[in-house]
Amino acid sequence: MDEGLSEWLRRRESADAFARSTALTETVAQALPVGEPLRILDLATGQGSNVRFLAERLPVPQHWLAVDRSEVLLAALHDEMAEWGTARGYAARREGALCRIRGTDVACDVETQRMDLGTLNQREIFAGRHLVTASALLDLVSESWLSALATRCREVDAVALFTISYNGRSSCFPDEPEDAPIRDLMNQHQKTDKGLGGPAAGPDAVACAQRCFEEAGYQVRRRLSNWILTPAHADVQRTLIDGWAEAAREMAPGRARLVEAWRVRRLSHVDAGRSHVTVGHDDLAAWLPHG
Repeated sequence: MDEGLSEWLRRRESADAFARSTALTETVAQALPVGEPLRILDLATGQGSNVRFLAERLPVPQHWLAVDRSEVLLAALHDEMAEWGTARGYAARREGALCRIRGTDVACDVETQRMDLGTLNQREIFAGRHLVTASALLDLVSESWLSALATRCREVDAVALFTISYNGRSSCFPDEPEDAPIRDLMNQHQKTDKGLGGPAAGPDAVACAQRCFEEAGYQVRRRLSNWILTPAHADVQRTLIDGWAEAAREMAPGRARLVEAWRVRRLSHVDAGRSHVTVGHDDLAAWLPHG
């Protein structure tokens, strides 16, 4: 399972990077302290795509704690970081659970730690953090988890940045008559329990996170970060369509034949090089007002 997830994370990284709000990233960078090492927590880091995106866009030096429940993904993170650094002409080396990247614009140490984040009771990982961040996570967690996240960030006065959270909106071209019903079933599936504090907030996650952080005293800003997938993203589209179909069958087993017919037709559009898919996401940044 982790091996399949590893491949999916690798495929989607460029789509995530292209979709992210650079304006929110700049806002967060300006809200962080300068002149001292930044201590950053990356939740559910996977293979570290969030680290790689932000490392060149935030003040340096940086010390990252990247946590995930998968040892396979954390091991891959070190390899991906080293490959990323080398490709950019940076010095990259691994020291146990720590990866060091050094270059003209980058100075970051990435420490990894295996951890199940199901309850978010681990206050120690938040201690001393200037920034708490995650990518493609919020729509998988519960409302109570989001409330706890805002509380943990407020306890240490950390800035927050959460990106690529699914917002329930998607569209495909060419149209198929089952597109909307399949999307509705997938959105229902997004609200099932993913093992992160109860039924997931799903498409409502960013609105819920905004409310939780505002109640904790934060200023919050949101921006769209939609995936715009063209025929050049055929592999990502195929994986998405298969995943949507699987989710729809789980929610409506009696409609399995209809779902499969839809899947076959959607994949035929991909194979013919005419498929375009938009997947709605939101980015959210939160910081405490000065004074």
